[in-house]
Amino acid sequence: MAKRHSSHIPLSEALSEFIKENKLQKGMDKVDAREAWVKLMGNGVNNYTTAVELRNETLFISLSSSVLREELSLGKTKIIKMINEELGKELVKKLVLR
Repeated sequence: MAKRHSSHIPLSEALSEFIKENKLQKGMDKVDAREAWVKLMGNGVNNYTTAVELRNETLFISLSSSVLREELSLGKTKIIKMINEELGKELVKKLVLR
């Protein structure tokens, strides 16, 4: 059980402490990576995106368009850099487009 604090703390600090105490950071990173993909790629790419999954340091993207998959594969390093900048940390090392 988490410790009780006698003083008032900001909600953001309480949430981050809760995430740390319950070892939920990996799950939060998965959600954040999915949200970053949706935000950065826009509607055009998201219409063809069927699944986004973060496993270890690899981001797996499933696409329904082979043409789009080929186009995105040309800019993998740029996409990885953009996602990591959006997340604010070096979370994604490899991008796999399927």
